[in-house]
Amino acid sequence: MEQLGNDLETMRRVPLADAHVDAICEIGEEKIYPAGSIVADIGDRMDTFVYVLDGEIEVVDQYTGKRLMEASLGPTQFMGEIGFLNRGAHYLKMRATCDTRVIEAPREQMLELMSRVPELSDHILTVFAARRRKQFELSNGSVKVIGADRDAKVQEVERFLSRNRIPFSSYDMDHGDRETLEACSIVSHEPGVIVGTDTKLEDPSPRKVAQYLGLDLDICSQREFDLLIVGGGPAGVAAAVYAGSEGLEALVIEDTAVGGQAGTSSRIENYMGFPTGISGTDLTWRGQIQAMKFGTRFVMPRRVVDVERREDGSFCAKLDDDDEICTKSILVSTGVQYRRLPLDNLEELEGAGVFYSATEMEARFCSNTEAVVIGGGNSAGQAAMYLSRSAAHVHLVVRSDSLAASMSSYLSRRLEADPRVTIHYNTTVTRLHGEDWLSGVTFTSPGGERPIDTRALFIMIGAAPNTQWLGGLVETDDKGFVITGAQAGRESPFETGTDGIFAVGDVRSGSVKRVASAVGEGSVVVSRIWSYLDSLRGDDG
Repeated sequence: MEQLGNDLETMRRVPLADAHVDAICEIGEEKIYPAGSIVADIGDRMDTFVYVLDGEIEVVDQYTGKRLMEASLGPTQFMGEIGFLNRGAHYLKMRATCDTRVIEAPREQMLELMSRVPELSDHILTVFAARRRKQFELSNGSVKVIGADRDAKVQEVERFLSRNRIPFSSYDMDHGDRETLEACSIVSHEPGVIVGTDTKLEDPSPRKVAQYLGLDLDICSQREFDLLIVGGGPAGVAAAVYAGSEGLEALVIEDTAVGGQAGTSSRIENYMGFPTGISGTDLTWRGQIQAMKFGTRFVMPRRVVDVERREDGSFCAKLDDDDEICTKSILVSTGVQYRRLPLDNLEELEGAGVFYSATEMEARFCSNTEAVVIGGGNSAGQAAMYLSRSAAHVHLVVRSDSLAASMSSYLSRRLEADPRVTIHYNTTVTRLHGEDWLSGVTFTSPGGERPIDTRALFIMIGAAPNTQWLGGLVETDDKGFVITGAQAGRESPFETGTDGIFAVGDVRSGSVKRVASAVGEGSVVVSRIWSYLDSLRGDDG
């Protein structure tokens, strides 16, 4: 809500300007909701912009049917949150407390109006973003995650929700609110994911939750685009912003969560404009809002598994589950992923003490235990600093004898001076211990072997490019990174040897593996893509 009670107020309420209200009335229709009627139910798509003229709309507790919070919407206020931009689902049930008169404007026409009136757009986006942030902080949502500490699949859903800033509630099976669990029809000690009031997902996955919440491909019937951006990390999100602002019809496909590998970073301190640091998730979340404001759409969690070129020079990308997207151009921004170490029992312990990201979701497993981080890059260093707040102690395992070549100086100096962190040079992890959950690891160094008791191991080593899906359409180097620019016989540093396919960020051969560099490349490449598309229009003419 624009006001969430005196203790939860996120912003001063400022009504829309009269001229803006008149413009909304021109594209909308008046509607009356009788007292007690539901204005929006959980799971309903945000297809209309609802502006209140008279009356009151409240948030309803989905289990008790009573009012959920003191705050409500009254005259001059409007419904919705940031999911409106992408035709997402309502996470809260809304009900008229008395006869309520509203103006309902169709979503597409409202977005067109916002694009023409920046002052209106800024006002609405500020409110929408504040509401989503507050819903996320208060865990006000229609998804209940039960027992993520016990089940790796449930934990994966929780991580997906958290990284995409989707409101949800999480309950520990042993220490959670038993009354709430029973209200969710969870009376046995079985982890699970509940959507709505009584729907328990069988074999829960991020994809199933995304389908329920309107984040999957069914958000739009369109299957032809100017630009398909594959990968939603910093480079892909930056390109999404500039593509939308240039009027290109663009779609971003992301297989995990917006933010990519950078989204797993708890604190980035050397990104310009954020002197106290910013998390990778927050940085890319802001960019995603900007991109959606300009009309770029995001679909997740989906993967491109193959690409074919059509006779007219355009492309068709095949997604998992055989969906297909056709596009005039492709931007490869799939980044890299951490390498899996050749350790026995690794796969069985992934999600059960072995992690590849260090956010608040994983940090909770470090309480009262020593944490081990493998890696010598900035991501590993940032993870070690962040985890040291919750872990009894952090061990940073580095294969080389120095951090100078792989980590920013400010970060390595801080780690070396922190008594809560021990850096083990010339060391590798050679064994994992534990069956249902990690119980320890073995360090191997020139001095011999050393066992360490730990219930939390973070692997952040190596960089394997995500390029298998390209199917040989572009040239890659011996490590799988996409070759661009002069090496590909092109003037543009981000153009591959195949007309219409571009690459930016960490996936590009020779790129600088830094967030700021990825953002810069994603921003600059759009002008070249626009020129390429313009040349196609000229050929058609």
